Amino acid sequence: MKKSIILLSVFVLLISCTADITGLNENTKEPTKVPSAYLFSNAQKAMVDQMVSTSVNLNVFRLFVQHWTETTYTDESNYDVATRTIPDNHFRVFYRDVLKDLIESKTVLQTEPAAGVEELTIKANKEAIIDILIAYNYSILVDTFGDVPYTEALDIVAYPTPSYDNGETIYRDLISRLTSASTDLDITYGSYGDADLIYGGDVASWKKFANSLRLKLAINMDDVDHTYATQQALAAVADGVFTSSNDNASLQYLSAQPNTNPLYVDIVASGRNDFVPADTFVNKMNDLNDPRRASYFTLKGSSYIGGVYGSNNTFANFSHIADGLLQPTFEGLIMDYTEIEFLLAEAVERNIAVGGTAESHYNSAINSSFAYWNAPDVATYLLQPTVAYATAGTNWKEKIGNQAWIALYNRGFEAWTTYRRLDYPALVAPSQADVNEVPKRYTYPANEETLNASSVTAASAAIGGDLLTTKLFWDKF
Repeated sequence: MKKSIILLSVFVLLISCTADITGLNENTKEPTKVPSAYLFSNAQKAMVDQMVSTSVNLNVFRLFVQHWTETTYTDESNYDVATRTIPDNHFRVFYRDVLKDLIESKTVLQTEPAAGVEELTIKANKEAIIDILIAYNYSILVDTFGDVPYTEALDIVAYPTPSYDNGETIYRDLISRLTSASTDLDITYGSYGDADLIYGGDVASWKKFANSLRLKLAINMDDVDHTYATQQALAAVADGVFTSSNDNASLQYLSAQPNTNPLYVDIVASGRNDFVPADTFVNKMNDLNDPRRASYFTLKGSSYIGGVYGSNNTFANFSHIADGLLQPTFEGLIMDYTEIEFLLAEAVERNIAVGGTAESHYNSAINSSFAYWNAPDVATYLLQPTVAYATAGTNWKEKIGNQAWIALYNRGFEAWTTYRRLDYPALVAPSQADVNEVPKRYTYPANEETLNASSVTAASAAIGGDLLTTKLFWDKF
């Protein structure tokens, strides 16, 4: 044994005397190349975190749409987005943490070797899925700000001060990208597998997601160009949109930080009591005797009581956010079947022949929402004159808008988007708010105004002014 050790030592010594040691200068703990799959996963996590966060530094859409209100610090409920530079943070997350990683993931992926039909097809599927997510993230940016950097974005060497592209032009290109990506997907092969935190690599699910997003963008476009919107909506439905809650796009959070749901982090782990349900929302659900209240809020005594929207509210005096939403493993949902059924109901009312009636899609949306929240007695609920499609409102926008607002609880951004498109429910700004109506967009980031002033100035002029009240290109009425 001793002889073996001596011989091994000599052998190692000889090798060390003749080996190339230049590699010792490399820091193996700081790799210069990150795998495509890692970048893809990281982008997904950052994206969903931003969409579901309740941090007032990052995401105030639940407040804008009056699902929640604040207790002590009421600036954001009164539409102050400047003090905490909220637009800057939102803009930065999507460009730096999500889109940059997605684009880099695609660049790295293209250099990774693939041999044979299966590997080549899987690689093509991965590229198409990245394109779908890029389209989703740009749609969020357009629906937040209006005109944004697109063709010159994220290439600081070539475009240190990128121009802002027209929102409608971006939309049309996103729809084209979604169409191509959906066509390129081959559902008989896989993709990212476990690195895909949303669908686990299931390609058929990504195809439905692409088509469902295409439908949503088409419906947003309808008041701008009905013929184009009709063509795109019909094509998306024909190619296959969500047909059940099994198609929902969500990220399953874990029980330990930093991979817990942001609501848990912001409210439970931080020990803060910054939010209560808003009276605007709670009162509407009380009027409808809505069974989903038990899944949305806690009781205050024997009643559901919302805090006065935009005012100071003593936390102990009102209902609170239901415990189910605050669990560390509660999923982060970015698109669901409920939303798609409401969009299909809209499509029918907009004379887009997607099949079915507006009432049938409306009822399916509400049924889906009840099932998701484990709420009872949906049949009884739908029979109420204030809920039944034939009698619920004076026009279809009111009917769909009010129920979508309720069903899209905890999905603040999409509830805000639906409100802006339909102008229902009839939300009123608090008397002390910075503007006298519910914001229609975020103002451009202050950092952009400093570092990219000429582009921001041009974009502001193009959209009609860099104001919270400036309507987006698709918000015509």
